[in-house]
Amino acid sequence: MPDGQVLEFTDLRKSFGRVDAVAGLTARVEPGVVTGFLGPNGAGKTTTLRMLLGLVRPTSGTARIGGRLYGELTDPLRSVGAVLEASSFHPGRSGANHLKVYAQAAGIPTSRVDEVLALVGMSDAAGRRVGGYSLGMRQRLGLAYALLGDPGVLILDEPTNGLDPEGIKWMRTLLQHLAREGRTVLMSSHLLSEVQQTADALLIVAKGRLVYQGAIEDIVGPDEVSTVVDAPDRAALAAALTAGGFTYDLLRTGFTVLHADAVEVGAAAAAAGVALSSLVRRGPNIEEAFLELVSGDRVHASAAGILAPAADAAAPDEPATTASAAPDVTSAAGVPDGSSTTELEGATEGADEVEGPAEVVDLADVPVANAGSDAAEEHPDDAEPAASDTDRHDESEQR
Repeated sequence: MPDGQVLEFTDLRKSFGRVDAVAGLTARVEPGVVTGFLGPNGAGKTTTLRMLLGLVRPTSGTARIGGRLYGELTDPLRSVGAVLEASSFHPGRSGANHLKVYAQAAGIPTSRVDEVLALVGMSDAAGRRVGGYSLGMRQRLGLAYALLGDPGVLILDEPTNGLDPEGIKWMRTLLQHLAREGRTVLMSSHLLSEVQQTADALLIVAKGRLVYQGAIEDIVGPDEVSTVVDAPDRAALAAALTAGGFTYDLLRTGFTVLHADAVEVGAAAAAAGVALSSLVRRGPNIEEAFLELVSGDRVHASAAGILAPAADAAAPDEPATTASAAPDVTSAAGVPDGSSTTELEGATEGADEVEGPAEVVDLADVPVANAGSDAAEEHPDDAEPAASDTDRHDESEQR
């Protein structure tokens, strides 16, 4: 069983010209849980993941996997699986042959190809050319690549993009299972409802800065929890709630009791002899909390000491704050195969996410992580300011 690794971001910064894509991000992702990596378009999510995978050199700070930089890993494919997009496959090659190329390059037995294809439900399509795959099938193939080396860390960018409802449920179950095995699972997404059902912990960024880190249930305070209750005799229930000193609103579906736990509300109704037809605790509303955090209307304690005004950079002598538990994630990046051009499906990272054409990769020098997420021509809304020659040179070296 592979061991998950802690992912650590320490005062991580990346500037493209005058634009700060990532501005002093300090956080920590723990193994054993699924961590959702959230942020609006242009928040710096994809740039952060690229720096973690050694595809972009930070302006300053570090991003480490188990205490080491990605380039220092002795066996990257067996340590980290990453998927940054689902379009970096050669259209004329079959799914099985695509995986065999990387298995042979990494010294992995080709028998593992059939195992991962079966794991992601792609056995029947293994012999078909990738050019005929749907987006959802390419997502599954990318995940198969990520799992090829049975890594302890998975890093996935928009893993549910293109999947149908059944596929989304399958992906959710698989990621939770992998995390329970002790792996580190880090997934970025724009689908808040899906993250709420899948993730155990959250890492939220806005304008390249950390705004929340911690368990998903802690994103709102206990006084923000409410209970929805109803009864056939609403007048009697209203009287019981009033007598109990509860604050409530009457809606079509029943009473919404503010800042009260379901146990307290149920006990008050029972004491008054009121029979209930429904009693539901309404948990944190991630959407509302997310919008408050990324807009700056609210500052969470987990980001205290890290957040700074957008115009000001953090002082070099500021103490770094560590993010709360979040799982390590292994991502399966489809590395460019031949001369195909990659594109970032479904993830529009805004002005601070550089996208550009993928390079032709010599199979002898195949990188483990997917470096083909640079397609600004195909996604003008996602383009960052042009990287410097030094950055392009650094990325070429990583590839």
